[in-house]
Amino acid sequence: MTLSPARVPVAEPGVRRLTATLYGYAFLDEFVLLYPVYALLFADTGLSVGQMSSLFVLWSATGVLLEVPSGAWADAVSRRLLLWLGPLLGAAGFALWVFVPSYWAFAAGFVLWGARGAMGSGALEALVHDELERLGAADRYARIMGRAQAAGQVAVMTAMALAGPVFAAYGYPAVGAASVLACLLCAATATRFPEHRGPATAVPDGAGWAASLRSGLGEARRDRSVRGALLLVPAVAAVWGALDEYTPLLARDTGAADATIPYLLVTVWAGVTAGSLLAGPAERLGRRGFGALLTASALALAVGAGAGTPAGLALVAVAFGGFQLATVLADARLQQRIEGTGRATLTSVAGLGTELATITVYGTYAQLASTTTHGTTFALLAVPYLLVALLVALRR
Repeated sequence: MTLSPARVPVAEPGVRRLTATLYGYAFLDEFVLLYPVYALLFADTGLSVGQMSSLFVLWSATGVLLEVPSGAWADAVSRRLLLWLGPLLGAAGFALWVFVPSYWAFAAGFVLWGARGAMGSGALEALVHDELERLGAADRYARIMGRAQAAGQVAVMTAMALAGPVFAAYGYPAVGAASVLACLLCAATATRFPEHRGPATAVPDGAGWAASLRSGLGEARRDRSVRGALLLVPAVAAVWGALDEYTPLLARDTGAADATIPYLLVTVWAGVTAGSLLAGPAERLGRRGFGALLTASALALAVGAGAGTPAGLALVAVAFGGFQLATVLADARLQQRIEGTGRATLTSVAGLGTELATITVYGTYAQLASTTTHGTTFALLAVPYLLVALLVALRR
């Protein structure tokens, strides 16, 4: 006879505090009124398209360089520290943009913004998973993180809706001040995160940053299942994450009026939000179910984008919702497989892979879109998901 281990009772008050803080943090982290208008700010300051592109490259490069070191720092020191420090860097960057607008101020702001993103990536997932595990609720991770991402997506849509009237009435200083305030409130919210680093989740005293990095990477080398989960995250997240930047161009190619495009984009974001909220019911999908999810989403993307009509964007919204759901589930599977002290480090490695793959997709998109329509380009970039779905379904 086999005895089952005693189930750890769930500490509901602790879970409620953790989730309330997480949802507030996720909302404030994305509630940035500058998002829809910062490109206009650059243009109005006199920047050329080439200068804007150089800023985007600087932003991506900062994230790539700091992604893994910041994860190792979170494991070695404190995840909560990085979660409140990051938004402060973002606030400083946005203040530079609005109050001393110039190319070099924009460049400094993008470096600070890239550092902010790198600090949160890995640290947030590691803190939430370890706290849920301590509270006996690790099986809720996918559901809770899905809801947190949905909160962030609602924040983006709300900021898009508010940015127009605020900008029209008060200009760049008002949207900038609101963005800085949201960052400061986000940092204040992060200080409420609980953080209990027990022997199983903390790096030994005196081990330091380098030891934390070695510990995390060593687990990936030793454990094949961890390596597979690490590769799955960028394989799922990168393509659709890059395509999201081009959805306005896809919408314009359908013949929709420019005034209608924001409403079509809100439809797409609504699909993404729905995908986040479905993470709880879908977390028990096996590898074949996961492969079927990717296949159905890829087909919806190809058909919807290839239709060349505004109605086809509804299928694109369905596809993006499926890819968002798959992204949350891939992260949850990675967290389930990590057992050592390097959780934030390994999650940051997955984030680094996503950043590099996303940059590759940007280049591929530019090449394809120069010879064909945006709809056809979207449809062609659905093909990698069919390959990933096949590999997932066949993998033992």
